[in-house]
Amino acid sequence: MTQQLTRQPAADQHGPSATRETGNSSVMEPGSGPFSYRDLARLDEALTMSSRETGLRFTLYVGELGSDTRATAEDLHSRSGGDTSNSVLVALSPGQRVLEIVTGTAAARRLPDRACALAVLSMTSRLGAGDLVGAIINGLRQLSDAAGHPARRKAD
Repeated sequence: MTQQLTRQPAADQHGPSATRETGNSSVMEPGSGPFSYRDLARLDEALTMSSRETGLRFTLYVGELGSDTRATAEDLHSRSGGDTSNSVLVALSPGQRVLEIVTGTAAARRLPDRACALAVLSMTSRLGAGDLVGAIINGLRQLSDAAGHPARRKAD
């Protein structure tokens, strides 16, 4: 099962019967993946806050990433719609025990590799404890904090 949450309506990415719109995001229906309705609401809120606080578009993909996980994550990022330059994909394959973060060119200036690596490290420790939702939310918070708010960054 795969689940992809994003901050833009994109029901066609998942198939019309598998998704529903919640605010500005396309979310898999509860029961069609590893998340309950409550989990999906928490993840949707974390994605919303991350996008609102940073001005970047955050996308979450949970599912198989194939044999070349990085290439698959980069492909998912490129097909996520909208301005991929200002977007961040967090791709997680629990079955493969793989986590990839892909940033667009503009997003990468605000989220250098070191910031992404720290978020991955933090998420990995939560995942090791079996807390999938907590790991994702914590990772999104760390990425948001590292990226900062665009208006505040200009003042620095």
